[in-house]
Amino acid sequence: MGKALWPHRDWFDEWQKRTGEQPPDYDSLRSSPDLPPLLESVDGRQARTPSDWRARCAEIRSLLEHYFWGRLPRTPPVLTKAEVLAEERERGVIRRQVELSFATEPPVAITIETMTPEGRGPFPVFLTQTTHRVWAVMGVSRGYLCCVYPAADDDDQSAKFTEVYPECDWTTIPRRAWLAGRALDHLFTLDEVDRERVAITGHSRNGKQSLIAAAIDERITAVVSSSSGAAGASPYRFTSEREFLESVECTTWMCPDWFHPRLRFFTGREHRLPVDTHSYLALIAPRHCLLSTALNDGCESTFAVEQAYLAAREVYRFLGRPEASRIRWRAGGHETCAEDVQSYFDWFDLAFERGRVEFPERLMHHFDWEAWRAKTGEMPKLPRPARPPADREAVLSRIRWALGEEPPTGVEWGGAYGHETDHDALMMARLDVPEGVVRLPVQFSDYVAGDLYYPRGAAKPLTTVIWLHPYSYPTGYRGAYVVEHDTWKPYRIFIELAQKGYACFAFDQLGFGRRIMEGAEFYGRYPRWSKLGKMVRDVRGAVDFLRGGEGRAGFQLKRDFQAQLPQLDGERMFCLGYSLGGMVALYAAALDERIAGAASFCGFTPMRTDTDDKPTGGLRRLWEWYGLQPRLGLFNGRESELPCDFEDVIGLIAPRPCLIVSPLHDRDADADDVGACVERARPAWRSASAGRALTHLAPDDYSRFQPDQYRVFLDWLGGVR
Repeated sequence: MGKALWPHRDWFDEWQKRTGEQPPDYDSLRSSPDLPPLLESVDGRQARTPSDWRARCAEIRSLLEHYFWGRLPRTPPVLTKAEVLAEERERGVIRRQVELSFATEPPVAITIETMTPEGRGPFPVFLTQTTHRVWAVMGVSRGYLCCVYPAADDDDQSAKFTEVYPECDWTTIPRRAWLAGRALDHLFTLDEVDRERVAITGHSRNGKQSLIAAAIDERITAVVSSSSGAAGASPYRFTSEREFLESVECTTWMCPDWFHPRLRFFTGREHRLPVDTHSYLALIAPRHCLLSTALNDGCESTFAVEQAYLAAREVYRFLGRPEASRIRWRAGGHETCAEDVQSYFDWFDLAFERGRVEFPERLMHHFDWEAWRAKTGEMPKLPRPARPPADREAVLSRIRWALGEEPPTGVEWGGAYGHETDHDALMMARLDVPEGVVRLPVQFSDYVAGDLYYPRGAAKPLTTVIWLHPYSYPTGYRGAYVVEHDTWKPYRIFIELAQKGYACFAFDQLGFGRRIMEGAEFYGRYPRWSKLGKMVRDVRGAVDFLRGGEGRAGFQLKRDFQAQLPQLDGERMFCLGYSLGGMVALYAAALDERIAGAASFCGFTPMRTDTDDKPTGGLRRLWEWYGLQPRLGLFNGRESELPCDFEDVIGLIAPRPCLIVSPLHDRDADADDVGACVERARPAWRSASAGRALTHLAPDDYSRFQPDQYRVFLDWLGGVR
């Protein structure tokens, strides 16, 4: 069955004991590092006809009920009575409080609120939850008959039905979604209702239930997912600890009643899930579906949402309605405003042919490799090197080729002008620091904002760590769900280092945090360079800044623009990275000898053996999914011919100290291949003294960076000489 990767929780152990549930045979489940194809059944059959698609939809729903929702009622209860408890007419609106009674055993009644514009109908319907009643007030002004149904944290009447359906092991979020249909049962008895035009939306956890409601009830003809996050518009394959986001472990620990406990079996093995939440969109197709996503929302990844959209777009195209699905990007964090909600009604109006506001398709992260190759005319230029490589300069040349053609640049020593503003730092949860720690906001490199954290009152030159974050798109170096397994206490490595007496320099890498838009436009500006190459150059720019602009040749900055740095030890500047950051740390240390050493957690798997048939998803992740190194795509299908690999990168760091941590269950890496790669690089340290060696650790764990990993790094750093 495979090792259990989920941390111990009493409630989960009790559930397993009560139900006898055991983890699945993971080896029997298909590994899908990318989202499982929606038009292909579990046994590999492709949907080609309407009947094929109906069968596939039934399979998707069955899988969702098994792994996410729990069993839902097969038949809805009969509505026996709708009693108006209160009615008022004010400001052109008829407002009613209505009690709905159902023929169940025991009897169940729920209370809804309707708001109907005065005048002749029929009116399109707008459904939302109690939390968003004000959205319904706005909807009436747009000519909608609005219904507020009781399925929110502070008013959840869906729980009344649990006793009615003892055979159902449904959970809170899907149960609330099902309740929307019970409100609709009543609305469809009203003459003033346009039954062909039914819309629903909700925000955050209510956004999740709105998507599920539309997926299970075809009477809903348009939906907006407003920041629905993990297990909503953000599939778990791209929303986990490795992205510093809400993972399977996080959801099932913080909110164990939201989704089925069976989901927890896939902690650290999200790629083995037979279904993911992009499937909601497939069940909604070809009806109108808008995904509203904020660029810096810590509850949702723009990359994950875009991947879900692109996967579902294939279904919409198959069904002949590609225009019925879109993403709406908005600035800011998890919050919404009136303009956001008004745009949701613009979408509904477009769906119902009542308005003309356009929603053009715009992608933030999608990289069209074929278009890139056509534009650049790139061809493989370098032969596979003999092993071992002839000399250091030859290895450097091959690595630089793989990183693309770096444009010329002047040296920027950085300063105070252009640093991140306090209001942006507040939104990114970076403004607050504990007593005894100083946060110094600066700019460096190509006008990049960064923060230096250090202990207040430090009396001696400080060892400095450059922190390089993972694929944390919305929140950059801060991360969102960066917590300890046992207590769920939030941890921040840059604060932890400052409290331990180090300086830590942190910044959002290209395409992340406050630099998402910069990443989206990168290849239009630098088609022959690479995003990874730019990330490495930013690290070099950080070193320029932190070393105080050595080599200025007499040039001086005006005092007003200088940042007042503490004393930093220019000979002890290290890189620490996790996941994507772990890869950047290795490249940066390899190419810049001023970096004293590097620590890489879950940073790589060897490229020459990372083929498409690997459970990792293959090298395609680097040249296509994330668009990090386009030139690697020239070797698709012949990865063994790549001119360089990570043993070359790691070897260039010698004899400086280097820490490689590669857990055995990292779904982005082949543990055996990583171990072999490290051994190939090890001879470069043959003459190195203790404390300046290559250290490789392979814990029996999955990919995460939490306090126990912090301690590994701190122990290593403390032993480095």
